[in-house]
Amino acid sequence: MSNRTPTLYIEGPAFWAPTLPGWETARAVFRGEVQPADPPAKRPAPQLLAPAERRRAPDTVALALEVAAAAIAASGRNAAQLPCVFASAHGDLGINDYMSSTLAGDPKLLSPIKFHNSVHNAAVGYWTIGTGCMAASNSVSAYENSFATGLLEAATQCAADQEAVLLAGFDVPAVGALASVVTSRDLLAVALVIAPARTERTVASFEWSLASGTQRAAPRPSSDAARALKANAMADALPLFESLARGKPEALALPLSGTLSLQLRLEPQG
Repeated sequence: MSNRTPTLYIEGPAFWAPTLPGWETARAVFRGEVQPADPPAKRPAPQLLAPAERRRAPDTVALALEVAAAAIAASGRNAAQLPCVFASAHGDLGINDYMSSTLAGDPKLLSPIKFHNSVHNAAVGYWTIGTGCMAASNSVSAYENSFATGLLEAATQCAADQEAVLLAGFDVPAVGALASVVTSRDLLAVALVIAPARTERTVASFEWSLASGTQRAAPRPSSDAARALKANAMADALPLFESLARGKPEALALPLSGTLSLQLRLEPQG
């Protein structure tokens, strides 16, 4: 079964990983034009936050705000007016491990700041406060299909409301006891703006639909640099961003579950 939906448009792709710190670097590496950063970059310091908040912010917040701000800058849109969807498979696993260990040992030592940052929607909360955004905001989690689910949510909102939507996806390494049951390594964050109409900032259009039935495995990253990031929980975003970097018409099927996938037909817009 397939349900065809309206064509939508992509603006302002943004990307951050220690070996690919920024979309311009990532795009060039995915095209085989340059090598990944060596040594790897340090964690970004999003300028949206005040200096004290910037130091205290966990990796998830730093990553999410870095790519979200880059996507907004590249799209030329006003963050305060843009609905947003933030997607993360697990939220901040480091803080969750800290919370579990502290509660099991001495609950009175629990940090209020870390407790505040432990919720799954912490990153989108920082974003909306920092930008003064009063538009709708959502925090989405769907395990290893979280980016595809976030993309479906953002695309549906954009098509239904006929207004642009910011999508940001991010995940961090699992640590402590959680690392034995959850697979996520390294740092990875991506973002883009989905719009209902083409603008001068459009980089690609896409037709999209849902397909049900037994699904094939998710498309694998094709470049060495992207494959090196496949252990991160946000790795389902990699094939889409490689496609954007190549700038050629492509078809992708991003699994949403064992029996449902998001079908994309990308068309570059120069």
